[in-house]
Amino acid sequence: MERKRVLVTGGAGFIGSHLCEKLLKQGNDVICLDNLFTGQKDNIRHLMDNPYFEFVRQDVLEDIYVECDQIYNLACPASPIHYQYDPIKTGKTSVIGALHTLGLAKRCHARILQASTSEVYGDPEIHPQPESYRGCVNPNGIRSCYDEGKRMAETLFFDYHRQHGVDIKVIRIFNTYGPRMRSDDGRVVSNFIVQALKGEDITIYGDGKQTRSFCYVDDLVEGMVRMMNSRDGFTGPVNLGNPGEFTMLELAQLVIELTGSSSNIVYMPLPQDDPTQRKPVIELAKKELDWEPTVVLEDGLKKTIEYFKSVI
Repeated sequence: MERKRVLVTGGAGFIGSHLCEKLLKQGNDVICLDNLFTGQKDNIRHLMDNPYFEFVRQDVLEDIYVECDQIYNLACPASPIHYQYDPIKTGKTSVIGALHTLGLAKRCHARILQASTSEVYGDPEIHPQPESYRGCVNPNGIRSCYDEGKRMAETLFFDYHRQHGVDIKVIRIFNTYGPRMRSDDGRVVSNFIVQALKGEDITIYGDGKQTRSFCYVDDLVEGMVRMMNSRDGFTGPVNLGNPGEFTMLELAQLVIELTGSSSNIVYMPLPQDDPTQRKPVIELAKKELDWEPTVVLEDGLKKTIEYFKSVI
């Protein structure tokens, strides 16, 4: 296999580190760029001795000077706690980060993949969500810095494709979980597992009837790589996620069962603009990428729980 030079922005993050690992196993030369705001060196420590892996501590708001054949743009805090910490910087990371990576792709004639998000659908009025759905997003809410930032990034990708002929791929990532999630990221899977392992009350926001679809990280990364190497001219966007749908209450009860925890479930008010339903239509991914998730929620949670046992 021809060795490719691959840049992964946000490569020290939860998803990015698994992607770097897979790309190295495939025989690629990987450059991991991360400012370590939410990424962690521990996520990539086991890759540091690989002669084909390079770590660059840098923000995507700065110009990027590397040579590469492919670019995966994952740089942006993705959990509400982290992207709401500095919402202006979150918006800048999505928009300026897209401009910098697209400019690099244009100069290097590299193929570039944008890690967009199911948040572009907002609080959807259509369920489940196909790629053709344009979303129901609040442009001035507390989540807008992330939701609208990612929507603008998609716009820039398609404008660079139309105006400059840049070879783009766009995916929309639905809820993903697995080892290397941060215990303080505020996402529902990590929250529930950490609370259960510590014997604390498990906090459900709202009535627990809101739903999410959970994709194990290995399945997601496989879909990302398949999208990057998909046929010429196929740009997406493509939903990548697990169409299995669970309520927050069902997830909490399953985590309690798998951890053997004595935690109680408590209910708190639902945060502003928190979506009530989220489930992907993945027919396009099946057709174009021959991809669909293989890891069921219970099996993925068992692996994730073992990881958190080792770090708490």
